[in-house]
Amino acid sequence: MIPILDLKPQYASLQPQMDEAILAAVRGGQYINGPNVKAFEKELASALGSKHAIGLNSGTDALHLALRALDIGPGDEVITVPFTFVATTEAIGIVGATPVFVDIDPVTYNMDPQEVEAKITPRTKAILPVHLYGQPADMDALMAIAKRHGLPVVEDCAQAIGATIHGKRIGTIGAVGCFSFFPSKNLGAYGDGGACVTDDPELAARITALRGHGGRVKYYHEELGINSRLDEIQAAVLRVKLPHLDRWNEARREVAKRYNALLKDIPGVMTPEELSGTVPVYHQYTIRIKDRDGIHEGLKARGVQSMVYYPVPLHLQKVHDDLGHQSGDFPISERAAREVLSLPIFPELTMEQQREVAEALRQAVEDGIPV
Repeated sequence: MIPILDLKPQYASLQPQMDEAILAAVRGGQYINGPNVKAFEKELASALGSKHAIGLNSGTDALHLALRALDIGPGDEVITVPFTFVATTEAIGIVGATPVFVDIDPVTYNMDPQEVEAKITPRTKAILPVHLYGQPADMDALMAIAKRHGLPVVEDCAQAIGATIHGKRIGTIGAVGCFSFFPSKNLGAYGDGGACVTDDPELAARITALRGHGGRVKYYHEELGINSRLDEIQAAVLRVKLPHLDRWNEARREVAKRYNALLKDIPGVMTPEELSGTVPVYHQYTIRIKDRDGIHEGLKARGVQSMVYYPVPLHLQKVHDDLGHQSGDFPISERAAREVLSLPIFPELTMEQQREVAEALRQAVEDGIPV
């Protein structure tokens, strides 16, 4: 079976440094907000070109605390997309605000800027685009809209660390960038982890306070916060990995180019396209195809793992029944949910493996049904 992701080769390539870093962190005896966390925050900020980085327990907490730090709460609205992982709207709901959906662009699967302005109301307090699959959203257009209406932009960068727009790293364009270090991410820990980045010192200070029970000084609490600290051992893991991120992302781009060439003649397969001025990082290599579920099963029968991200858009999920949406409200998101299929991708994926994936896909398409 060719897996959708294989993390073992990455560990093998870093084993001596990784084992020593983890053991050093254990031997060091400082396990909460220790030297690795502090160093990683500085190194991450530097790598992304941001003034501040705050390590957190997860990407979900990054979104949640970014919204809290912007004083978004009950009665407020946040504009986002229904074609994303539930953590995006989960964070909006946790602070008591309401997600207001706009449909996606059919090519990039990201927020369609042309849909945004009509959804802005006096209750709108932020725009929250998602850089899905490692493809940057159209931040030029979204920032122009945000500026006209005096709204902050919170970037959901969980799948897109290292991607750029006109040479600028995503996550550093809006007010706050929110990252996940879930193990499968392009920069993954060996457990949960996340971070916010921002150039605003006050936002950075507030997020830092909120992650530590709402206090800027130990045992003095200004507001209700949460416990969302990046683990010291996970920070040690991320410090070993961070210097390799750009190389790994470039390898993913090469894998994507090879797929584009291998799949171009397979009938009915729509391969990814890149927005002008962007450098995606291909957290997923996602095609679109009719009879997606049949092709998915056909690939599995031929020894190729594939995944559907995401089969049900958020406006049709039970968790958001209270919003009153129904099928047809966001047709591009709904069609994408029926047709997207992510193929194996990781930096160490070989050309031979990709040829096997392409041949399995070709056979599945030609058969029209699983073997």
